[in-house]
Amino acid sequence: MSISIIPRILNLLCAALLLWCPLLARATDDSTIPAATVAQLMTREVIGAAGKEVLMITVTYVAGGASLPHRHDAQVFVYVLEGQMTMQVRGHAAVTLGPGQTFYEGPGDIHQVSANASQTVPSKILVFMVKDKARPASRDVTDKAVP
Repeated sequence: MSISIIPRILNLLCAALLLWCPLLARATDDSTIPAATVAQLMTREVIGAAGKEVLMITVTYVAGGASLPHRHDAQVFVYVLEGQMTMQVRGHAAVTLGPGQTFYEGPGDIHQVSANASQTVPSKILVFMVKDKARPASRDVTDKAVP
């Protein structure tokens, strides 16, 4: 890997984490504990699909933690690693998933509910996202800047 590429990769990592942080809702009154933490594992260009990239992250939710409604403008594949997650896209019923179960969001979906179903134990998901390189990984549903 060329040394000139390292700063670009670090910038992408930081940008992805910053995009996710505003979408994390508080489940408790203690503002020192985040509702969820995001760890970026990998970003790669999609071979044969100019302008597309795959982003792989883990999201760990504290007990009772949740994300605010948002959208990804991407294909999102979720795999539950630990705990129980309640997931819902607008217009569909909420589902509660456990380890080994999966969830999908399409590019036009509003991710209405993404919450740890437990008030006592954390949960963790693995997320694979296929997205346009020029688009943010996630955005608030009230953001009208991107159609």
